[in-house]
Amino acid sequence: MCATKADVKPNIVLSILQNKCPRCRRGKLYKYGNPYNLRKFMVMNAHCPVCGQVLDMEPGFYYGTNMVSYTLAVLISLFSFFLWWLTIGFSLSDSRFFWWIGLNAVMLVLLQPPLMRISRTIWIYFFVKYSPQWSEGDVMHAERINKDQMNAW
Repeated sequence: MCATKADVKPNIVLSILQNKCPRCRRGKLYKYGNPYNLRKFMVMNAHCPVCGQVLDMEPGFYYGTNMVSYTLAVLISLFSFFLWWLTIGFSLSDSRFFWWIGLNAVMLVLLQPPLMRISRTIWIYFFVKYSPQWSEGDVMHAERINKDQMNAW
């Protein structure tokens, strides 16, 4: 009964959370799906497997992701702070504040691999925009590529 349209523009938030290509929002940015496989979790495809968009734009392109990752970590910490404050509360007479600091630190360490991936995804979304004509080969080409420096992390 329900008709589905193949040319519907995918949601940007879901595409970022699923680490999809910014040009078509369908192809995977990363070769391996598990962010906790620490040997391979940051290995990206050279091109989008769906639309062919170049994903390593230039040498040092992803160095700006540290700002995005820091912002996400601060937002998560603020969220956990207010959630802790509303549910458990803070007091000067006991160590609840230090428990929050410890649990927040553990949570940030455990979330670091997915946060690093999402930070890269958000960063490339700043520079490569969605294209409704992605299926026709409308690809944004890289300015400079140094193949020796690609994926050299």
